[in-house]
Amino acid sequence: MQRTLIWDLPTRLFHWTLASSFALAWLTSEGDRWRSIHVFLGYLMLGLVVFRLMWGFAGSHFSRFSSFWFGPREATGYLRQVLSGRAERHVGHNPTGSLAIYILLALAVLVGLTGMLTLGGDEQHGLAASWFSFSQGLILKKVHKAGAILMLLVVFGHIAGVVVESLLHKENLARSMVTGFKMAASGTPQGRSHKLVAALLLLVMLGFGGWWFSYAVDRQVDAQGWLGRKENSTAEEPHVKFVGQVLPDSAQWRDECGSCHAVFYPALLPKRSWQKIMADQGQHFGTDLGLDAPTTAAVLKFLVDNAADGHQTEAAFKIDESIPKGATPLRITETPYWIRKHREIAASDWANPLVKSKTNCAACHSDAEAGTFEDGAMQIPKAP
Repeated sequence: MQRTLIWDLPTRLFHWTLASSFALAWLTSEGDRWRSIHVFLGYLMLGLVVFRLMWGFAGSHFSRFSSFWFGPREATGYLRQVLSGRAERHVGHNPTGSLAIYILLALAVLVGLTGMLTLGGDEQHGLAASWFSFSQGLILKKVHKAGAILMLLVVFGHIAGVVVESLLHKENLARSMVTGFKMAASGTPQGRSHKLVAALLLLVMLGFGGWWFSYAVDRQVDAQGWLGRKENSTAEEPHVKFVGQVLPDSAQWRDECGSCHAVFYPALLPKRSWQKIMADQGQHFGTDLGLDAPTTAAVLKFLVDNAADGHQTEAAFKIDESIPKGATPLRITETPYWIRKHREIAASDWANPLVKSKTNCAACHSDAEAGTFEDGAMQIPKAP
């Protein structure tokens, strides 16, 4: 037995980067503050899998698929040997471990792709923006979460297998994936370090990260005309704000409605609500709007064309889905979705002089005037 290089450097770099990417993606999966990081990690995982598939044919002996191409029967047979305490030692991947690797690669692709599609459908962002409706996006989101949970379970199983086999054969398998070396019989194929390939892989990952955080996301933010990063950022702000699509606008609507109060984008109420509001404009919450017929028709058309029924934004979709078909709410704050989203806001936040009113949407939503109401662009201000 002699100390032999089994795992080349690119394989080790791939292994630990994929593991850490999945762990961080899991930790950043809830909420919107770290969405930019979560999405970046998803794309990174997909890129790593593409590399591993290529390296499975071009890498060193024990990194190639041909060295651990075992079937399910061999994997279950080896598992039985482990449970009996008489499993044969494998210098490379054992049959059960190899099956876990293939499953993890497949799940990484599933989770990455469904994440990309979920971002496109449920949030209307990213490469798959507008490919699916919001309702289809919710289905994709469930598949994405289920795949992530399954992948986590397989990871735990993989870790348990590493621990058991390390104890069984009295060797530290995790350390060998760090150093690359294991004790092996003379004549065992010895791997090459492939430092240049590892350096190129690392540079590509760092370059992608630099591009993502210094250009791609910020360009998306800047394209909408409002800031995604603030100099005096607080802990409650998103790391990078994800903005929605540019919605249709109307100067006439803004002038007429904005002359008395803050403008509320039409996507916050269904068509029937706007139709009733404009039909009863003589008694508009105690005020007579006094609009002439051409102005009324123009404003009403804009309101109806961009109402919640059109599902132009995630907020519009969820508002429309929450309102019973026979109901015609006249106040946005009376819609079930609005009530549900704001029920946990403390009374002190409403009393904040920077907020003052439930109709002051712009106090918390930096994209209120744009009408997109993205979760990642929401921040409750701190009282002075």
